[in-house]
Amino acid sequence: MKKNVIVFGLISGIIVSAWMFFSMAKCYDTQNFEKGMLIGYASMLIAFSFVFVGIKNQRDKYNGGVISFGQAFKTGFFITLIASTIYVAVWMIDYYYFIPDFMDKYSEHMISQAKASGASEAELAKTLSQMATYKEMYKNPLFVILLTYAEILPIGLAITLISALILKRKPKNDVPAVA
Repeated sequence: MKKNVIVFGLISGIIVSAWMFFSMAKCYDTQNFEKGMLIGYASMLIAFSFVFVGIKNQRDKYNGGVISFGQAFKTGFFITLIASTIYVAVWMIDYYYFIPDFMDKYSEHMISQAKASGASEAELAKTLSQMATYKEMYKNPLFVILLTYAEILPIGLAITLISALILKRKPKNDVPAVA
């Protein structure tokens, strides 16, 4: 299981990280954060398709066509964890070395979006407060890590759960029935 998990976790992590890096490069300067998020979440779905492939590979190649839900979920979980960790590491490098003003620009964008949508004073104050909170949290690398995991990990876990349910297969009972 270890080799299978590492291979598919690395493939998934490289795909999602490359797309994240690409979308940030394309969308950051134009402050088209919605397009960047759309590209980002689409890339997560594409990358996490390798969770399904990894579980299927584990079942068919290493387990003789049999895998329990628990084994399938465990395999998918570790693939997701590896991919998510790569994504978090790449985001940390991207954020701290290439776009350290990300939260300032993102906050400005969210506030201007709220104003453009005709938000009331109360809604605008709430948006300002939320952005101030996020900016403060982003000053601590631990919170950056936790928020980034919170962005990607639930998607991977959902795909892991669905894949484990689809791919689980019990061993066939080859014992003939007694008449």
